[in-house]
Amino acid sequence: MLKKITLIAVVSVLVYAFWVSADFTEIAAGVALFMFGMLCLEDGFKAFTGGTLETILRKSTDSLWKSLLFGISSTTLMQSSSLVSLITVSFVSSEMITLAAGIGIIMGANIGTTTGAWLIAGLGLKVDIAAYAMPVLVFGMVFVMQKGKTLRGLGYLMLGFAFLFLGIHYMKEGFESFQQSFDLSAYGMTGLTGLLVFTLMGMLVTVVMQSSHATLLIIITALSAGQVSYENALALAIGANLGSTVTIVLGSIAANLGGKRLAASHVLFNVITAGVAIVFISQLAWLVDHLAALLGIRADDYLLKLALFHTLFNVLGVVLLTPWVSRLEGLLIRHIQFKPKGIEQPLYLMPEALETPLTAVNAVRKEVRHLFDNAYGLLAHGLSLKRNTIDSQESLSEAVKYTRRIFPIDVEDAYEEKIKSLHNEIVAFIADAQLRESTRLATEELYVLRQASRDIVEAVKGMKHLHTNLSQYGLSSNLAVRERYDQIRLHLAKLLRELRQLLRDEPDEVSNLSLDALRLSSQKASRKLMDELDEMIRHRRIATSIATSIMNDEAYVTDIGNNLLDAAATLIGRPVAGAAEQQLVLNDEEIAQLVDKESVADETSRP
Repeated sequence: MLKKITLIAVVSVLVYAFWVSADFTEIAAGVALFMFGMLCLEDGFKAFTGGTLETILRKSTDSLWKSLLFGISSTTLMQSSSLVSLITVSFVSSEMITLAAGIGIIMGANIGTTTGAWLIAGLGLKVDIAAYAMPVLVFGMVFVMQKGKTLRGLGYLMLGFAFLFLGIHYMKEGFESFQQSFDLSAYGMTGLTGLLVFTLMGMLVTVVMQSSHATLLIIITALSAGQVSYENALALAIGANLGSTVTIVLGSIAANLGGKRLAASHVLFNVITAGVAIVFISQLAWLVDHLAALLGIRADDYLLKLALFHTLFNVLGVVLLTPWVSRLEGLLIRHIQFKPKGIEQPLYLMPEALETPLTAVNAVRKEVRHLFDNAYGLLAHGLSLKRNTIDSQESLSEAVKYTRRIFPIDVEDAYEEKIKSLHNEIVAFIADAQLRESTRLATEELYVLRQASRDIVEAVKGMKHLHTNLSQYGLSSNLAVRERYDQIRLHLAKLLRELRQLLRDEPDEVSNLSLDALRLSSQKASRKLMDELDEMIRHRRIATSIATSIMNDEAYVTDIGNNLLDAAATLIGRPVAGAAEQQLVLNDEEIAQLVDKESVADETSRP
């Protein structure tokens, strides 16, 4: 509701401003073109994020200085700190890079974004860049109309730069015309009051425009036209940096813990940097004057001096905070926590993870693992065993044998809250990912992960049926019935323990044969129970009606086990290493044949 009211207010103000001032219309059109150019640049660079950018990012963040350098270079290249921040949030959210690496990239992006000020001040307002924009615009449109992803990406990059140039041109023209009819410099303020007021103004403008680049464009063009003083322009630049934090905070509302922590680090960095700049504004201005002289910048070239100031105080912030990144990471992890209540919430399926195929797959894989953990807990309680018991080295036979009560859990409610809701989120997220441009490998991986999620759901559905009979017969006074249900519980409990251990092991330590061994063991336990049950029925030791229930429940356990094994195979993600191992992997028919042979051998060995 608040967003709608704000939108209506902004549109109303713009309509009135356009009505009363043609010069303001030209300025606003320049800002619009500039921001549209940034969007085109983002679309262009996203066309190249099918693996290359992700690979570079991971290799470029294994140390803090590399993270800083990546943030600087990528933002300088893309001229869009928002795109770099968005990709960084997605990687931190999916735990593909550490929070410390993400903080380093964000700090580097703050330095990289200052190159935009140099571009505008040093080139945009001194050269007729509109003349260069026109042919770039034409070529960009030609490439955008092509079918190839790479060519279209290149086309969007060209359109982005063309619209950036056109935006700067129209902003410059608008402010020069505006100067003749209205003098904003008459409202300039000096001293601490002016510093604080114009810092707040710069922050508000950035919040409204959601782009510090666009705000800097306004500041520099206004300064070049004499609409604001150099002193006030410095304060506006500080405010622009502060305002950029609002964008990432808004974007982190839907993010997971990693995204929220990264957003908090960005806020801290910019607030501290702005605070230092405000307190030491006089010293920084003095330093800018001396550095400008060393760099050959004229004393009255306030445009380049503003760009230098913008770079200087951002570099100063990085220098001050770099030694504290590790402590900051620990502080954020310790104090920013999130505990979902009621319906289970996804931990990794955040909008930022959809930005690239690799982050989408990684987020889904982690969320399916989250679903598996939930199912593990529910299945353990459904067997009237504690998770700690299955996780420990305690004898499962003893734990099952000495069970004194069947846990009175509502499997249906637990399924709705912990399993079904999460599965729905996974399916919806995968559907969103499939609507975006992706790679063939990512599409295939998402398909098998969706199937793994469904396998886990089916396993829990089996427990819904099994728990009903466990509640009725699990502690039966008939010893024969009690022992059969103890076998069923022990069978599934052992499988849960083994799968839990396999998922904890390093991927390189887990082979396909490990899962085959579990399948074989599971089928042997099932065959043993059925053979014993047949014998008991023949000797009238158990009622046929109860025997039928046990058979049905054993079928549920078999299905639960198969579904869990299939899901675990996907989560382990262990492909067959080669032809030799491929020949050793058993299919269902071969496993059944082994069970039959061992069953025959057991019968012949009996006295």
